[in-house]
Amino acid sequence: MQAGGDAGHRCALQVQGLTLRYNDVLALDGATARFPTGSMTAIIGPNGAGKSTFLKSVLGLVEAEGAVSAFGGPVAQAMPRIAYVPQRAAVDWSFPVRVIDVVLMGCYRKTGLLGRIDRRMTAHAMAALARVGMQDFARRQIGALSGGQQQRVFLARALAQGADLFLLDEPFAGVDAATESAIISVLKSLRDGGATIIAVHHDLTTVAAYFDRVVLMNRRTLAEGPVAETFTRDALAQAYGPALMLDPTGSSAV
Repeated sequence: MQAGGDAGHRCALQVQGLTLRYNDVLALDGATARFPTGSMTAIIGPNGAGKSTFLKSVLGLVEAEGAVSAFGGPVAQAMPRIAYVPQRAAVDWSFPVRVIDVVLMGCYRKTGLLGRIDRRMTAHAMAALARVGMQDFARRQIGALSGGQQQRVFLARALAQGADLFLLDEPFAGVDAATESAIISVLKSLRDGGATIIAVHHDLTTVAAYFDRVVLMNRRTLAEGPVAETFTRDALAQAYGPALMLDPTGSSAV
């Protein structure tokens, strides 16, 4: 995958023509999108639309054709500024590691894998845990936590990294209401501080309340832009099919 030529300092991430096949299955078909700095974007679309594959392709976790740039340069150069929170289902929660150790993993780009973890770094990780309300669980085994608690810990790991661009794959899937509220509060505060948030999201009823931009996908990009302009009945019907008759916002028309 080639680096894109975007030099716009206001664009945290630009993706052009991402295409990926798994054997004979076309997972991404020329997906294209821009993510302005300081924005909070939901990537939505039906099951199998390629949303998670899109994030993995951007990060180089799977090899795709197309061009991607982050902060105006190659993604590989920008990786210290990018944090990724995967789906909980993709994580082996049986691995015997403490919560504080998971969060400290977010500091490895600063210390190196064999770098020394000192008091300052531990305090930094504890501050990240406090920000998501998990400081009292620092010595617990990660596998002993609830799903919502585990998701908070992985967000704390991303916070400890000190990133400017956060990519989250369904951060609210399978979590309790308190955790969802805590996560969205942290994400909005990051956005208000100038960070760029991109999240694969499946709950259409909360899109307008949680995000300011939308990328609507079904293997390719069907629409992108501000929620008020893009999160429309026609656009949703194009992605999900005419069976989606109800307005996900609860009003008479999207």
